[in-house]
Amino acid sequence: MSRILVLNGPNLNLLGSREPQIYGRETLAGIEVACRRRAKTHDATVEFRQSNTEGELVDWVQAAKKKFDVLIVNAGAYTHTSVALLDALLACGLPVVEVHLSNIHRREAFRETSYVSKAAGGIVMGLGAKGYELAVEAAVHLARRRRPPEHKSGREAIRRLVLGFRRVRAGRKKKKKPARKKT
Repeated sequence: MSRILVLNGPNLNLLGSREPQIYGRETLAGIEVACRRRAKTHDATVEFRQSNTEGELVDWVQAAKKKFDVLIVNAGAYTHTSVALLDALLACGLPVVEVHLSNIHRREAFRETSYVSKAAGGIVMGLGAKGYELAVEAAVHLARRRRPPEHKSGREAIRRLVLGFRRVRAGRKKKKKPARKKT
C-alpha cells in the first residue's frame, strides 16, 4: 500500500473563490475527496495538508520520510521562491510529484521558474483540479517503482531464501570436476 502526502502551499485554502478564471471553482476540500477516491482504486492512502507558512511546509517534508512513500507538492507561490523547500525535498529522499492547477509557463515570467521541479520526478500542470488526480496516479507509480515486491510474510521470504540456497548447494554437490590428465 502506497502512502501519499499531498502538500499545498499558500492561498490554496482559497480555491473555489480565488481567481476562478485561473484556478477553477473546485475547492481544496473537493480536490482532496477526488484524490482519496483515486488513491483507493490503487490501494493507496492520501493525507492532505495545507499551510500558508513556508517553515511549516519544510517541517512536514522533513518528517515525511518516516510515514510516507511519496510526496505530491503544490507549493503555490513558494514554487518560485523557496530554496528552503527545495533543500528539504532533496534531503528527504522521497519521490516527488509536482502539481499545479494552471500552466505556470503560460503565466507571468516570474512564475516560469520552479524550485520544486528540481526535486520532482514528474510534473502535472495546467489541467485544473483533474491534475491532482493524475498526480496521485503518478505518485503510486513512483512509489511502486521504488519499493521491492512485497512477500506474504517475513517467514515466507526467509523460506524462499533458504530453499534457494539449498538448491544452489545441492547443484554444487552433483557436479564433479573432471580429473586432470597428467602429461
